[in-house]
Amino acid sequence: MTERDARGHATLTSIIVLIGLVVAGVWVWKRLSPDTQAYIVDQAVPMAMISLALAVILFIPIRAVLRRRATSQERTKLLSLFERETVQDKKLEMAFALLEMNGYRIDGLEAAVPALRELFITTLQRALGDKQHRIRGMAASHLGALQDMSVVPLLVKALEDDHAYVRSCAALGLGRLRATEARERLQFVMEQDWDQTARSRAREALERMRG
Repeated sequence: MTERDARGHATLTSIIVLIGLVVAGVWVWKRLSPDTQAYIVDQAVPMAMISLALAVILFIPIRAVLRRRATSQERTKLLSLFERETVQDKKLEMAFALLEMNGYRIDGLEAAVPALRELFITTLQRALGDKQHRIRGMAASHLGALQDMSVVPLLVKALEDDHAYVRSCAALGLGRLRATEARERLQFVMEQDWDQTARSRAREALERMRG
């Protein structure tokens, strides 16, 4: 049996079970006394609806707490791996994953920000080969997530990179920093860059600064 056939069989089984439950429910309902039916309609159903509403209301904050706890645990695990890693390429991959998992925020990562900053700056400056432009671009965009204004000149310089991907990522990083001192340069990229993505990122960065 193929996977498609198995899914079809499972769907058919579910439909048969649902029909059976409906039929059984109708059969039981018709055999209840009028008083019992009235009690169910007037008392049991409203109580069930209230209980369901309360369960939903409680589920939302509980799910948020559980999600924050899971994120915190994953962040702690990745931080530990990042600090112990000695191979530069793997350390860089973990640094990217760490910020992405954390929603491009530094909350909970404050102690690692100096190491992340140094790693991203080194990557942006030294990953110069054509095949490394994606790594350079990712370093530029992730630098902006660290909220360190000292990297603004480096990101402005990256707006002149030969690769459009790096230029668009640099614009993204400047937008994350809301680096108003780069507004003029971003305006130029938005109007003059031949790459549509770079122009769009520059426009988004300028919109963030106005927001």
